[in-house]
Amino acid sequence: MAFTAILRKSASSLAPLASRLARVNRNHNSAIFTASNHLSRKPTTSSSFVPNFRFSSATEATKSSSDESLIRVIDSEIECAVETDDQNRVEETPSGFPFKVEDIPGQQTIILTREYQGELIKVEVGMPDLVTGDQPEAVDDDNDDDELEKPNQTSIPLVVTVAKNSGTTLEFSCTGYPDAISIDNLAIRKSENPEDQMPYEGPEFHDLDENLKKAFHRYLEIRGIKPATTNFLFEYMLNKDSREYVLWLKNVKNFIKA
Repeated sequence: MAFTAILRKSASSLAPLASRLARVNRNHNSAIFTASNHLSRKPTTSSSFVPNFRFSSATEATKSSSDESLIRVIDSEIECAVETDDQNRVEETPSGFPFKVEDIPGQQTIILTREYQGELIKVEVGMPDLVTGDQPEAVDDDNDDDELEKPNQTSIPLVVTVAKNSGTTLEFSCTGYPDAISIDNLAIRKSENPEDQMPYEGPEFHDLDENLKKAFHRYLEIRGIKPATTNFLFEYMLNKDSREYVLWLKNVKNFIKA
């Protein structure tokens, strides 16, 4: 149930979002109002001819005022994001976590790697798909295959590759759910060169025999892909999303100031 506790923690962290958005909207509207006042001012001179240098000066003043207003809004949003989310929070790695984490700022994924009895195991972890209570219910399409029905709940995408020294790899496309992992697809690759791939990629995973599916789940679990791992990764990626958002705001601000 650790994953459920994480969801409650994530939901509570979204509470200040409404006030943040309201403050941003007020600042944004103020910026638009200021810019429109500049644009609506008419020249006081009786001549209809407006010298180019005067028009240029007015345009530059309007641009400068608009940029400053936007920067103030961005600064306010950065401050709100930092106050709402603990940017310096360090995720506690679960006991026995076997992977090395490669987290590059600016990337929307992280990479986990480890060696296991001569195999190189790599896991590409994407951003979680956070489902709230406001999500619409799934439409019943009269599909009797329960294995094809995905639960309407928060999930995280994983691509797991298990490589041998020969260069051949098994690639699992997985989805992590609260305290559960679903294998969506399985393929065998000869190399990273698309021209060397095997023409037959195997049946759909849900069509496999139940015992075979359970054996593949056990295969991944032994190599470290289990519910406890995905629960930790969900919290890690939520925190990374917050950090990436602040970094993005700062990059936009630096561009406008340049």
